[in-house]
Amino acid sequence: MRLFGLLLLYLSFWTSHSVFKIPLKIFAGKFNASVQLDLRPLTQNEDKADRGLSLASDPAGTVNFLDMINNLKGDSGRGYYMEMVIGTPGQTLNVLVDTGSSNFAVAAAAHPYITHYFNRALSSTYQSAGRAVAVKYTQGEWEGELGTDHITIPQGPSETIIINIAAILVSEGFFLPGINWQGILGLAYPLLARPDPSVEPFFNSVVRQAGIPDVFSLQMCGAGVSASTTADPVGGSLIMGGVEPTLYRGSVWYTPILEEWYYQVEVLKLEVGDQNLNLDCKEYNSDKAIVDSGTTLLRLPGNVFNAVVEAIMESSLIQGFSAGFFDGIKLACWVRGESPWRFFPKISIYLRATNTSVSFRITILPQLYVQPVTDIDGTLDCFRFGISPSANGLVIGATVMEGFYVIFDRDKKRVGFAVSTCAENGGVPLAEIAGPFLAEGVASDCTAGVSLREPLMWVIVYALKAVCALVLTILLILLILPCRRHRDGEITDESSLVRHRIK
Repeated sequence: MRLFGLLLLYLSFWTSHSVFKIPLKIFAGKFNASVQLDLRPLTQNEDKADRGLSLASDPAGTVNFLDMINNLKGDSGRGYYMEMVIGTPGQTLNVLVDTGSSNFAVAAAAHPYITHYFNRALSSTYQSAGRAVAVKYTQGEWEGELGTDHITIPQGPSETIIINIAAILVSEGFFLPGINWQGILGLAYPLLARPDPSVEPFFNSVVRQAGIPDVFSLQMCGAGVSASTTADPVGGSLIMGGVEPTLYRGSVWYTPILEEWYYQVEVLKLEVGDQNLNLDCKEYNSDKAIVDSGTTLLRLPGNVFNAVVEAIMESSLIQGFSAGFFDGIKLACWVRGESPWRFFPKISIYLRATNTSVSFRITILPQLYVQPVTDIDGTLDCFRFGISPSANGLVIGATVMEGFYVIFDRDKKRVGFAVSTCAENGGVPLAEIAGPFLAEGVASDCTAGVSLREPLMWVIVYALKAVCALVLTILLILLILPCRRHRDGEITDESSLVRHRIK
């Protein structure tokens, strides 16, 4: 009888999980995705995790972290945003929370995909700086005008802050269908600010004027939310000035911020299930590895992405699975109510700890990277692959961040991770964190020689522009001045190589 029961269980397992593959429908998504769906005041030992800034509010009384809980809405498919009141009298807009850029920018002109915009003419406190600004993202771009105005944050520090605002006048691929935000809140460092680092970013202004600690933390709670949901749910919390301990469980593990532009960190290795990819650690950091809430997916350098997909396919219980799913051009669909996650392994990222001789591991379950998108005719649930290849570095985006409470401790130049209280399904956490692990066999610096810093790139660009301008000046002089004088006094430039090359 027991043998018969096992046989039935075996047969039901192999016959009840059919896979259907359909062409990918493009859904509204984050501007920075490859698919348009588009942190020690209580320190223990350095090789152990610490508990973070366990404060209920700022001692100075300017911040109450409890008031900031649930101040975000949205999900990874459409972005996490918070409410801001801009200008005098105040105009309320939603702004996307983005740790991968440094400009505070809001729509200042009508656009088909947004419901309203910031009208500068109606604000008595808006002042134009008379400077143009343009920003390009991995996906989408905008152009506009720099200015300053007063802002208040209904669920943030209580002060009115004067900040730099980029008024978006023209955009392409930035605002998308289905979004419910009208601007972007760049939380990175001044080096990424446009048109140059003299434009003080939003959080720098808040820290300076409100006197709060130079720390913010982020909980994103959209894991498992279908992008086809019509109403944006409560999406999480942005805590400005510290850490709210009720938003995470267990210990906080910190990794150093290597460079203050993006939140650049050092990845030591990746595992799929229990399988180490065994790549040179420099491959994981080529050309940089960053933590970016404005990126929807986990984005991996090409070689790393291919190795991850190969390892998933080898360990998956699904035979002959469509490559289109991993390429982001097809959705995988299961009969409604069936769970696909059992077929996929966990994925782990090892980060160097503040004690550089050890590392810690953040792990996401497949519920975070096999993401629900939509249903078909009420009978099929369809999913997308939450990982994509990248041409400009490894990006720990929303796919991973949704599993963790992430602490951007700018004061101590570190990023912290702890398991988020909202990343669970049926009481089971969808993320794990563990350590310490000895960094044996790993280079002392996995970032050496793998990246060309963006500020250096700008220097090179301007140098090349100067060279081009000099060359063009010489060419113009050659075109204007006589190139040969004949004996009869007639001036001609017919023999000029410059002229004939221009032709």
